[in-house]
Amino acid sequence: MLKLRDEQLTIWDAILPESVRKLPVELAIIDQLLDDDRFLQPFTELHPKGKKSGRPTLAIEKYIRLMVLKHKYNLGYESLVKEVGDSITWRMFCRFAIDEPMPDPSTLIYARKRYGDKIVEDINAALVKQCEEKAVLKTRKLRTDTTVVESDIHHPTDATLLQDGVKVITRTIQKIRKIASHTVQGFEDRTAEIKEKILSIAKVLRRRTRESWEEVDRITGSVIEVAENVVNKAQAVIEKLQDKGKAALRQSKTKLTEAVTLTGKLLEQAKQVVSGNRIIADRIVSFFDPEARPIKKGKLAKGTEFGYKVRIDETESGFVTGYAVYEGNPSDDELLVPAVQAHIKQFGKAPQAVATDRGFSSKKNETAITELGVKRASLPRKGKKGIARSEYENELWFKDLQRYRAAGEAKISLLKRKYGLNRSRYRGFVGSKCWVGFGILTHNLQRAAKMLQN
Repeated sequence: MLKLRDEQLTIWDAILPESVRKLPVELAIIDQLLDDDRFLQPFTELHPKGKKSGRPTLAIEKYIRLMVLKHKYNLGYESLVKEVGDSITWRMFCRFAIDEPMPDPSTLIYARKRYGDKIVEDINAALVKQCEEKAVLKTRKLRTDTTVVESDIHHPTDATLLQDGVKVITRTIQKIRKIASHTVQGFEDRTAEIKEKILSIAKVLRRRTRESWEEVDRITGSVIEVAENVVNKAQAVIEKLQDKGKAALRQSKTKLTEAVTLTGKLLEQAKQVVSGNRIIADRIVSFFDPEARPIKKGKLAKGTEFGYKVRIDETESGFVTGYAVYEGNPSDDELLVPAVQAHIKQFGKAPQAVATDRGFSSKKNETAITELGVKRASLPRKGKKGIARSEYENELWFKDLQRYRAAGEAKISLLKRKYGLNRSRYRGFVGSKCWVGFGILTHNLQRAAKMLQN
């Protein structure tokens, strides 16, 4: 049963002095912003209409406020629950009574997975609309840029990816052994053997010679042989397991099947690399986040990042009015028109001016956004420019918009340093979209609170 709001005060709260129950200025403004029913509407649409039975959910107003504090202070779920439970101020902000028990951390984890990324997008859109109504948001100018939100994974090599697969298969079969030991007879734990081989790779790489790379391929080949043996024996275990029986056994069979399938893909990938094919389309870079992709952004410090590409749209008020998370590394020049279209959908009209770097620039894009209603497009052209184009880009308004665009780099830096967009702690594509969305929501709330104080 969906529960939107909860009674905040009890008799114990009522006897607290007003000075104790009063929220700090910033939290008080954020609390007022989040009190709008538009933040609850997406959750109402998600749940079946008229469903009144079943166990009540954690009140939605509490869930949203807990997630804002989590991303504002970069807390884990367990730390979040503990800190909110120990603070009267945070209890008041999150609408927990002074004597009310805090939810288990797993409740928040399940809630975030159940509600998904679309809910977070709708909440962000509701906040942007509210800021526009309060006249703290200007929408005349738009700048957009892309960055990479890295997945929370180790640096991938073919050997270590196979090691992860073998570990998960072995761990799952050990759980099955406790329930149905007859099905896993003949399966051996070979994780220590693979670990020893991978440690030997580090010693070989210290030589930094051509022969060392050939030796690494040879060791990787031996890891492939071990992993293949483990996968074959795991498939035999799956064949012995029946679909009927205990729920725990059926769940373990499903997990084992998924692990074997993914490890099989990693085996094929590793074989191609050892055979000399180093360029593989849609290369898997993590066993635990198989949707993450290697992305090159031309950075000197990081030649390749592993995760998801993110588009950040910002107006002159400093609010992030739109964002999108992409799998792989789509070209920037494919993302400009969707950014302008998203702006039009949000505000009902096109921005007067758009500024981007040369990665978004093309004659086709300039024509397309002009047709959408953009009056001034500051898109520096790539390559050699003619006299007319050079004069066009030297005009004062064009340079002013480019200076405005350059400030967007600072916004991306802020989102990475303070709001967690440097690395997603949620797994998978949907998880990363939730992580980015909550980070941007927290930023916009703080930005709105700062502007409304003045």
